[in-house]
This record gives sequence, C-alpha cells and structure tokens, in this order.
Amino acid sequence: MTMRKIINDPQVFVDEVMEGIFLAYPDQVRPATADRRTLIRADAPAAGRVGIVTGGGSGHLPFFLGYVGRGLCSAVAIGNVFSSPSSAQVYAASRAVSGDAGLLYLYGNYGGDVYNFDLAADLCRAEGIEVATVLGTDDILSAPPERAASRRGVAGLVLVYKVAGAAADRLWPLAEVTRVTQKASDATRTMGVGLSPTILPAAGEATFTLEPGEMEIGIGIHGEQGTHRGPLETADQITDRFLAEISRELDLVAGARVAVLLNGLGSTPLEELYVMYRRVHRELEARGVSIVRRYVGEYVTSLEMAGASLSIMLLDEELEELIEDPASSPFFRQGSVDESTTAPAPAEVPELAPLAPAVRGTGVPSVARALLLATLPGMAAHTEELRELDAALGDGDLGITVGSGSAAILAALEALPEDADEAGVIRTAAVAFATANPSTFAALVGGGLMGGADVLEPGTPLDASAAARFLNAVFNRISERGGAVLGDKTFLDVLHPLIAVLAGATPETDLPGALRSAAAEAVTRTTALQSARGRAAWQGERTVGRRDPGGVAVQRFVEELRLG
Repeated sequence: MTMRKIINDPQVFVDEVMEGIFLAYPDQVRPATADRRTLIRADAPAAGRVGIVTGGGSGHLPFFLGYVGRGLCSAVAIGNVFSSPSSAQVYAASRAVSGDAGLLYLYGNYGGDVYNFDLAADLCRAEGIEVATVLGTDDILSAPPERAASRRGVAGLVLVYKVAGAAADRLWPLAEVTRVTQKASDATRTMGVGLSPTILPAAGEATFTLEPGEMEIGIGIHGEQGTHRGPLETADQITDRFLAEISRELDLVAGARVAVLLNGLGSTPLEELYVMYRRVHRELEARGVSIVRRYVGEYVTSLEMAGASLSIMLLDEELEELIEDPASSPFFRQGSVDESTTAPAPAEVPELAPLAPAVRGTGVPSVARALLLATLPGMAAHTEELRELDAALGDGDLGITVGSGSAAILAALEALPEDADEAGVIRTAAVAFATANPSTFAALVGGGLMGGADVLEPGTPLDASAAARFLNAVFNRISERGGAVLGDKTFLDVLHPLIAVLAGATPETDLPGALRSAAAEAVTRTTALQSARGRAAWQGERTVGRRDPGGVAVQRFVEELRLG
C-alpha cells in the first residue's frame, strides 16, 4: 500500500505532534520534560488529589494524550508510534504530578508498558511515593475468560479514565480511587472490527493485509491478529456480533444501566458509527437496558485504520454517579468544569533527567560495586553469540541489550563513591540496564534487580547467604511480573539453581566453580524444553533443542564473575 501522509520527517513525527499539541493548548496542558514526551494537566499537582498517570505508544489520538485534564488523568508519558514510553519518561511524568495523595498508574495491558511502568513505580516507591496500578483489560477477544487478566486494554479504558478521574477530583484517597477504578475496569468490555490496515510513518508499509471486501473481527489497535476473518458484513450484523459476545460476560438484562462508547479507529466515517449506534440503542432498549451515557466518535484510533469498536460499562449506583461527573481536556468535554488554573507552569521545563536512585555512603567499600566493575567488562565478548541465539528464537536484540546494558552499568557505577550502599548500587545498576536499550528483557531484569535491592538490609555484609536472599527476591519479582515459572525455558531456569548454590555454600565451597557448573547444567537441561514465554514461545516446537538466549546470558555472566 502506497503511503499517503501529511508529515515531514517520519523520524520526528511524534515530536512534531507533541509540539503542535502544546502550542495549541498552552492553557490546559504542559510538558513535564523538555523532550515533550510527557504531558500533564495545567493544575497539577494539587494537594489531596491522587495523581493519575497513563501512557502508551503514539498513533492512537485522542487515546492517552487526549484524556489528561480536569476530571480525567493527571499525566501521560508517550512513546514512539505503537511503542512504550520509557521508564524514565513515566517516572518524570509521575514526579511532576505527585502531590501528597499518591499516584495511580492506569494504562492498557501491553508487555512493554507494564514493565516500564512497573520500573517507574519501583523508583517512586523508593522515594516514599505510594503507587497503585490498575490495568485496562477490556478487549474480550484478545484472551478467553479464564485468562481475562491477560487481555489487552483498548477503547473501554476511556470509560475507566472517566471514573478514575472523577474519583480523584473528588479528593478520594488512593485506596478508594484504586478500588473504584478496578471496579470500573472489571465492569467494562470491548469488541472491535478492522476493515483496513494502518501504516506506520517510519516504515511506510501496512501492518497487515486485508483483501477487498474482507473484515477481521477482534483485531487489536496495533494490528494484532483477530479471531475471525471473512467477507464484510452489514452494520447490523457486525453490531449484533459485538452485542452477542459482550452479553456473554456482562448481564445486559432488563433493569441494567450502562455507558456505551461506539468508537471509530481512524478512517471510519462518523455516519457509519451512528448507523451502528442506532442498532446498539435499539437492541439494548428491547432488552430493557438503560443507556445512561453514550459516546459516539473517535476516542481510540490506530492512525488510518478503518473499523470500529463497541465498549460497554455495566454501571452500579457508584459508577453511574462518577461517569456522570463533568470533565474537560483539549480532546474531551462533558458538562461544565472550573477552567481556572491553580498551578502555574514552571519558568523552565527541565530536560529528561537520567534516572538516578538515591545512594548513600557507608564508610565501607561496596562489594556489589567492586564485583560488577570487575565482571561486566567481559560481557562485551558475548554480544554476537547472544544476538545469534536470540535471532533464532526472538527478535535478535538480546546481544545489544546485554552489551549496552553492561556498558551503562559500568558507567553509572564508576560515577558512584566506592562506599555506596549495596541497595543503592543495585538500584543504580537496575535503572542503567533497563534504560540503556529498552526491551522486555531489560525491563524485567531491571525490575528484578529493584526487587532484590529491597531485601539488602543496611549494614548487612553481602556474603553468600545475603546473595542467596537477594537472588531469590530477583527471581520472585521477575516471575511475578513476567509470568514465567520454572520449566518455561527462560533465564529463570538458570537463575534458580544459583540460589541453591549460594544458600548452601560453606567456607570450603569453591563458589565460582559451583556457580559455573550449576549454570551450565541448567542451560543444557533446558535446551530440550519448548519455550513457553515471550517471543520465543511463538516459535513452538522449533525452540526444542535450542539454548535459551536469556539463560545463556546468565551463564556467561557467571563465567565472567570475579569474586574477590
């Protein structure tokens, strides 16, 4: 498909979009950082008000960016087209709107977003900022009901924003804002159809193909594969499909009260949306369902994708009261709100600062700092091996991730004092690794190290026993966030036996040798398994007989380890 876009340089497309928004609405929103990848409401922060932080990839206007304002979210961090914002951007947006009431992270359930928001939350909590998270999981065809927690977040998240923002603007405490936001998310379902693909500005190519006269039911807002592809049906037939599926999970029966959002994906004429809404309204009315709030238009798009989605939130008295509250942003308005600005913009917008966890001096040389400074230079020799292994099973970026991450850790630790506290050293390493080449592996390792730092008690020597507790906490955090368990053929299968070696070590143990043997045996043992997580899982049986790239990365680190 030939690219037809009114743009300049595709590489600066997102930056120019952001610049245009800030120039158009300077009285309502402002950047929190000079890179303009963070956008906050003009009156943030505010005493007693929970800060709601959202974010995701560009290419979905008015999604994410359009729902920052009164009665809505407080801040957004935005990435490149269809790509997650970095943890540094999320953290900067969080700090800019953090008052005295804590933060709620509210965004769609996508892996890159989850890992980067989680890392930003770790950093906020390390500073004493309370953070809660609610994920949008409304896309019913992205996973079956028994795996509802893994569903994607799509247009239904707009309705959840509305509830969360109303609760926050009523100055409810964080626990209550989180509770009602989760209730709103649980009560919302979405189903969509795609009629044509989107074209990424940087690539100039369609993200998928549909034959003329075809439609795809259940397609994602990034072009993720749907559940049914076939001849284009009528508006009524498509709408009936939506209602039938949503009715399987929401009690759309006589007496029910709902909010309805009929959404265009970017290239669907508004007239067609109203044809569909007419069918929704008549069908729900026939069932005795009352539509309390209705929204018809483009609320979550995918550049120029043609298609539509239907979102329904089943209301109770509490949700109905909040969904009815007024709200205002440059892209969304409901009712009448106070337009006065109570917090003037700063005279200068700061640069996006490198993430720098707090570090304190102890008067005693750091064991972790010395160990990492001695070990990590050797990791550069394994970059090509890891790249080749990952190219066979994943997307080929592991070598770059490990190589650049190791170099970033070295640079960050060299800047620390020799007596930096062990937890501060590990948190510094975590952030450096996670942000050097943002990827799922980098974010998982960074988050795991942050979890490990939490168990390093001040003044406790970093001996084998403490290292075992540290690695156990790293293992648990990564498993919790990534969902992997032993046997899934991930680097956790290699990490786990190292914990046992450290926990059982005695003064007579040849610790370097025991760790190397345990890592090598684990890599060999898991080679016969089929990968069950990450991109490698998509390769199915082709992964049997191949070494897991992440596991090999752990093995090579152990081989390079310099213990005193």
